[in-house]
Amino acid sequence: MATECMLTTKDNPYDPFNQFASWFIFDVTNGYNSCGYLARIAHTSDALTEPENNAEIERAIDEIIKYDFMDVYRKVKREIKDT
Repeated sequence: MATECMLTTKDNPYDPFNQFASWFIFDVTNGYNSCGYLARIAHTSDALTEPENNAEIERAIDEIIKYDFMDVYRKVKREIKDT
C-alpha cells in the first residue's frame, strides 16, 4: 500500500481527505491558502506517474513544515491502494 499526504493547519478541525469542502472553507477563511502554498512548492507534472506526484507532494509538505517558523502546519496521511 502507498500513502497519500495532505498539508493542513494545526487549528483546522476538518479532515482534508473526508471533509474537503469544510476543510477548504476553514483554510481559506483563515487566510492560510494551504492548497496554493503547496502548489507553489510542489513540482508535480502530468509527465510524472501518480506515485511520483504523491512522493513530490510529500516532499513539498515536508519542506513547508521544515521552514514553518510559526509552527502552523502539519502533515496528515492515509493509506491508498496501489494503482
